[in-house]
Amino acid sequence: MTTATQAPAAAEGHIDPAAAFVPVQTRSERLTSFAPEDFGVPTGREVNWKHTPIRLLETLFDDVAGEEGAVRVGTTLPDGVESAELEVGQAPRGEVFRPEDRVAAVAWSQERTAHLVRIPADTAIDTPIVLDIEGQGGRAHAHIVLEALPHSRATVLLRHRGSATLAQNVEIIVRDGAALDVVSVQQWADDAVHAASHQARVDRDATLRHTVVSLGGALVRVNPSVELAGAGADGRLYGLSFADAEQHLESQVYLHHKGPHTVGDVLYKGALQGASAHTVWIGDVLIGRDAVGTDSYEANRNLVLTDGARADSIPNLEIETGDIVGAGHASATGRFDDEQLFYLQARGISEEEARRLVVLGFLAEIVQKTGIPSLEEELMAAIEAELATEERA
Repeated sequence: MTTATQAPAAAEGHIDPAAAFVPVQTRSERLTSFAPEDFGVPTGREVNWKHTPIRLLETLFDDVAGEEGAVRVGTTLPDGVESAELEVGQAPRGEVFRPEDRVAAVAWSQERTAHLVRIPADTAIDTPIVLDIEGQGGRAHAHIVLEALPHSRATVLLRHRGSATLAQNVEIIVRDGAALDVVSVQQWADDAVHAASHQARVDRDATLRHTVVSLGGALVRVNPSVELAGAGADGRLYGLSFADAEQHLESQVYLHHKGPHTVGDVLYKGALQGASAHTVWIGDVLIGRDAVGTDSYEANRNLVLTDGARADSIPNLEIETGDIVGAGHASATGRFDDEQLFYLQARGISEEEARRLVVLGFLAEIVQKTGIPSLEEELMAAIEAELATEERA
């Protein structure tokens, strides 16, 4: 557990009151605690809340139990996959997860049992493991633990639909030599509010591919945090958002290169259309002092389709060792590429169809990262439906 950083005392005879407290800016220095009261209630001025419409999250700040039956969970478990319920203090719950905001701490304290999905060692599961999370209305808390034992391989799909106000913690443990794909899809109803904290540790020579797809909901905030702890660990973090009018979709991504010779790749893409459509992406990469031989890159790209939409994009890179293969970050937000549109129109394609093809091509790269063909087809159809909605408007 860490605490807020206090500035060193000023030298005697030269006291600067403004330096008495230095606000925490980097993700690695933020407070973590299982106690909601340690965080206080956000005001919207905090560095991790200032881009979020916190009025929509107010009920998730209250440290009270959720409403019974607010969310139903269905599971599709292939043969050999273990499922269990974990009480607080029952391993591996809490091995990796440390709440870093009030919503996650409340979810931890209020959700007494966590749902465990464990992939057996030395086993390849070819059929996706599916958790269907369907909102029935009301406020709910959830904690999910995904554990891939050594040298296993599997894909886990988290599907979110219906209407709810959900605070969700997802704990991901990828043991030595394992390969795990985690796909979280948010296709909520228009009034849903979903605040999720995904925290993962990737051990020696293990691989995690983590993909977030957010299409529905009034406010969806999915914050992945991945620690590449073991030598040779590999982390791939991908995301897609399509924000419509009055919709807020957000991801604050943290990738911590801790072990030597780790590889990281972060790519999030967003499309926005309609008045007050808003996306937020904050990407933090920390290359630790022992992470020699690191190769890391993060990027965020946004396509603004109409007036009145806004994309906030903030990449951050912190390096504590000079012995690395490479590291970089990039961010770009803009409208249609005129050259692409001209190329398509010059070949007899109408402007409307050309715009549709450009958007589909822009987002298809992330859709294909899910690695589930049936889901890829479904998501591309959902994106086309989003585009058709704006065209009718």
